[in-house]
Amino acid sequence: MFEGITERLGTVFRSWRSKGHLTEADVKQGLRQIRLVLLEADVNYKVVKDFIDNVRERALGAEIMRSLSPGQQMIKIVYEELIALLGGAGLEEFRLRTDDVAVLMLCGLQGGGKTTTATKLAVFFRRRGRKPLLAATDVQRPAAIQQLEVLGRQANVPVFQMGERQTPVHIARAAVSHARETNRDLVIIDTAGRLSINEMLMDELREIKAGVQPQETWLVLDAMTGQDAINTAQIFEREVGIDGFVLSKMDGDARGGAAISIRAVTGKPIRFLGIGEKINDLEPFKPEGMASRILGMGDVLSIIERAEAALDEEEMERLEERLRENKFDLNDFRLQMQQVTKLGPLDHLINLVPWIRKPAGVHLEVDEARLKRMEAIISSMTEQERRHPNLLNGQRKRRVARGSGTTVQEVNQLLNQYHQMKKMFQQLAEMEKRGVDLNRAFGLRR
Repeated sequence: MFEGITERLGTVFRSWRSKGHLTEADVKQGLRQIRLVLLEADVNYKVVKDFIDNVRERALGAEIMRSLSPGQQMIKIVYEELIALLGGAGLEEFRLRTDDVAVLMLCGLQGGGKTTTATKLAVFFRRRGRKPLLAATDVQRPAAIQQLEVLGRQANVPVFQMGERQTPVHIARAAVSHARETNRDLVIIDTAGRLSINEMLMDELREIKAGVQPQETWLVLDAMTGQDAINTAQIFEREVGIDGFVLSKMDGDARGGAAISIRAVTGKPIRFLGIGEKINDLEPFKPEGMASRILGMGDVLSIIERAEAALDEEEMERLEERLRENKFDLNDFRLQMQQVTKLGPLDHLINLVPWIRKPAGVHLEVDEARLKRMEAIISSMTEQERRHPNLLNGQRKRRVARGSGTTVQEVNQLLNQYHQMKKMFQQLAEMEKRGVDLNRAFGLRR
């Protein structure tokens, strides 16, 4: 989402870093460019004005021009002010109540991803030890209940519904009672939306909120709608009362203005980001990580947290042991691919890694369909072939290619990648045997 902003801010930062000292004119010229970048990204005008004023005041007041590394100091100021704009360093993490059934109420317009987001939140909290229940109170949109039930089955989360003839507030109250009876400790209410805001929708949401008194009411906003998302947020906050936001479709091609503006305009925090279409593609919002991404610094912490939540620790330990013993075969290679794809869209992961630099103007995409073809190739082999890849002669390769719907060339490419990876792991194992601290060698530990 932030590719355009990141690229253009990078130009400003390179200009600052290239100079041994900065004049007041250099600072003002750079800030003018940053102002244009943010405005063109659809960031709210007043938010941009306040942001630039804060950066200018700190830059000139701190005597940046006399600093030994003025360019880096300027970038540091922009980074810190951007964090403050997004919600502040150390934004308090949302915690569910434990003394009773916690209730989260989601609202929003049709098409914003509300029903999918409800399922993603259920999966997120289930992985953290909660027992969620999805409540289908959208009796307006055709097939809304069925959609939630299908998603609930995919996520292995129960869905409470009473059809389309009961009122939404009655369904919501019954869902909370059902949660208590079935030992569920979290109810996520999927409410109805409309194509546009109207009084009937607001009345319905106010009635549900008064009826179940949710711990939090979150507005799901389509990040692709830009400044319209801010206008929607202000109306929902005024009419219903909003405690936080979930921004969906953050993997899209929007300019990013909603994500940057919304906290400053409404005073309410962003809680989660939808980063893809799968039920696992949701991550908690962290101002520091978002600021790092916008400024092109990456967000390795998010990768680590996502790995801790998604990867099978026992499988990874088993894989590590086989690597150390030089027993890495194609079964292990396939397992590694499966584990990595659990982390979410791979092109999104690449954008979180600061040391992977994309050429200017190039949209980097990862062919996830190719990963599926690679997995199909391995699955078409016999168990003996997977354990002993050297058995794969020309005849066997042709059979594997036919069985996987691929070509012999693709089979050879997969085997080449496997052998390269195995060779790399062997080299790392040899380094460890010689007493090299790999964590320190790769900068993971001082």
